[in-house]
Amino acid sequence: MQQNPVKVYVSVVNQQVMTDKHSSPWEYELTITKEYIPIFEHLFDQMNQLEFRNFLRSHLPYVPYHFDSDNHEIDIRTMKLYALIHEFTDTETRKFIEKLPYFRSVPAQQ
Repeated sequence: MQQNPVKVYVSVVNQQVMTDKHSSPWEYELTITKEYIPIFEHLFDQMNQLEFRNFLRSHLPYVPYHFDSDNHEIDIRTMKLYALIHEFTDTETRKFIEKLPYFRSVPAQQ
């Protein structure tokens, strides 16, 4: 059964997806079906877990930051977020996202 699209407001900075535009600051307005909302929430949860592991790793001086695989995993999730936003936003925002380095580069999967 096809659901009706709704407007949602996404804040990548605050890692939130909202249905009320006045509930919190947001960066992107999307028109999606409600079945996509859990995808955003799942990506945000994964990023939070990876960032916590980064915090723990930061206390180990013998692991250089640029060799930390969690950083690459966060980048991959960020790229997925922007790809989803690009898919469901307006033309002006699409053009902006297409200029972002996260959108243009595709990392090699390991």
